[in-house]
Amino acid sequence: MEYVYAALILNETGEEINEDNVTAVLDAAGVDVEESRVKALVAALEDVDIEEAIETAAAVPAAGGAGGAADAGAADEAEADDGDDEADADEAEDAADDDEDEEADGEGLGNLFG
Repeated sequence: MEYVYAALILNETGEEINEDNVTAVLDAAGVDVEESRVKALVAALEDVDIEEAIETAAAVPAAGGAGGAADAGAADEAEADDGDDEADADEAEDAADDDEDEEADGEGLGNLFG
């Protein structure tokens, strides 16, 4: 998480988010820096508008949590009820299982940076 915080500090101060700057912030904070994590962070943030990402994250309700997208998808399917409740329930369960599998596989930016 400290890697992401370092990027946020650089963004807030108007500094370029590059490997040298991220490493300098982490060193100053006393973090044992892993070069591969710094490279991955800089690469992941290359095309990201951090200000827009912060605004978008602030707009998401806290109660939504990690399951918010899966819950929203299940709600959309329920609204488009075709009369086959058993099939609808199976599809919603499969979608939730897929989300859990992705999290378990360690995919996603959050898992990369702990």
